[in-house]
Amino acid sequence: MAHLDSEVKEECLREDLKFYFMNPCEKYRARHQIPWKLGLQILKIVMVTTQLVRFGLSNQLVVAFKEENTVAFKYLFLKGYSGIDEDNYSCSVYTQEDAYESIFYVINQYHRLKNVSLGTLNYGEEEENKIGLKVCKQYYKKRTVFPANETLNIDSNIETDCMHLDLQALSSPQDWKSSPFFRLEFYRLLQVEISFHLRGIDLQTILSRELPDCYIFQNTIIFDNKAHSGKIKIYLDSDAHIEECKEVNISGSVQKNTQYVLVFDAFVIVICLASLILCTRSIVLALSLRKRFLNFFLEKYKRRVCDADQWEFINGWYVLVIISDLMTIIGSILKMEIKVKNLTNYDLCSILLGTSTLLVWVGVIRYLGYFQKYNVLILTMQASLPKVLRFCACAGMIYLGYTFCGWIVLGPYHNKFVALNTVSECLFSLINGDDMFATFAQIQQKSIMVWLFSRLYLYSFISLFIYMILSLFIALITDSYDTIKKYQQNGFPETDLQEFLKGCSGREEYQTEPSAFLSCICCLRRKGSDDHLILTN
Repeated sequence: MAHLDSEVKEECLREDLKFYFMNPCEKYRARHQIPWKLGLQILKIVMVTTQLVRFGLSNQLVVAFKEENTVAFKYLFLKGYSGIDEDNYSCSVYTQEDAYESIFYVINQYHRLKNVSLGTLNYGEEEENKIGLKVCKQYYKKRTVFPANETLNIDSNIETDCMHLDLQALSSPQDWKSSPFFRLEFYRLLQVEISFHLRGIDLQTILSRELPDCYIFQNTIIFDNKAHSGKIKIYLDSDAHIEECKEVNISGSVQKNTQYVLVFDAFVIVICLASLILCTRSIVLALSLRKRFLNFFLEKYKRRVCDADQWEFINGWYVLVIISDLMTIIGSILKMEIKVKNLTNYDLCSILLGTSTLLVWVGVIRYLGYFQKYNVLILTMQASLPKVLRFCACAGMIYLGYTFCGWIVLGPYHNKFVALNTVSECLFSLINGDDMFATFAQIQQKSIMVWLFSRLYLYSFISLFIYMILSLFIALITDSYDTIKKYQQNGFPETDLQEFLKGCSGREEYQTEPSAFLSCICCLRRKGSDDHLILTN
């Protein structure tokens, strides 16, 4: 009786394992279990993608409004702005007269804002609840320079002096212009900073049947003279913050459209919660089944199951779906709060929704893996990934070496090598064959030694990475593809788990014909000869 019970227990475990590793169509044929997770994932793809598109269009309006206002501020407050920034700053001045005129121009334009601006702008309050602008200048405490005899006397301590100009003071330009504050000693001046707040309303959202956003623009204009090179760089930085409008009265269908969007977002949350619960339940059942199999194997064969077989019970696709569901739920809650103007963090919401949609579409690969031709691609990626990662780690050391070398040597002479991130982006573009001639041509020929080094540097990098490293990278993936093709022809190496599953008396004993509806959804039954082409997990 004990031997009989052991056989019954073994057969029950084998059938449970076999059922667990079936795809949704096979599970329906075996036990008429409706593939809820499959249907839910298809519905979720449609819902999440629709939600992302709607939010993306709304986010584009927000970003466009901020960028257009920043450009407008440059034209309004920077004298002689040409519409094209010079490197990382907006414009520059080279004489004391131009510096004074540019500073006074900013102040005068602020005072005349309502008469010159085309936007829905008004004055905003400063941190001290004052309306106006704040002018601060930084300078060395003491400095005496005699270029003729190359002598220098300097106190490196920095002093900051500020002056607040309200609207009443701005109405008398002769008074504040003649103030001693604006007598600048350029030989020890470091920078002049002008800061002010403006308010604005984004009315274009009404055309999209959404409530308008109210903005506070924290504008800062800096006249940078730290280099004392005869050139003062002018920077304009506009930091926009969205806040809830105090009084909004809009007639039409805007309010009703907002309610429909909130209901749709709530339905997306419900769908993702259901998917999250089902996938979590599947992982819990898989861990329970794994524990049964490990105990049985240890009891019967007196040895542990290999790690590869143990990892077969951890379905990475379910983990991917759970992460995607969590990000979608959090992103949808943020989106609802943004919709009713309780929150304004568009960037965080777009990152969560965008990443979750990416993971949802990547999860579709799991269902494509049920077909032989698509499964070859998936298995090739799985097999080549460890070798590719090890290869990239080695190649990355060479890449970092070239990055640091190019930055330190070519940085002062080439725009693409001025910072480490731009050097890395430039080298990555060269690997892909992009912008090669421009990279060679833009090097400044002020130093023959650096120019010759740049040629040696670029030729060696391109030759090494394109002709050798990139070719080896492709060879690794090709080798994995050839290995998978051989396995498909000759059979995959069998593990302890697969040998145990072979003893199942099987699937065909309890399979019945599926309904016509699920036959259309799940596709026709695969031939038995093709079953070895699909890995268990």
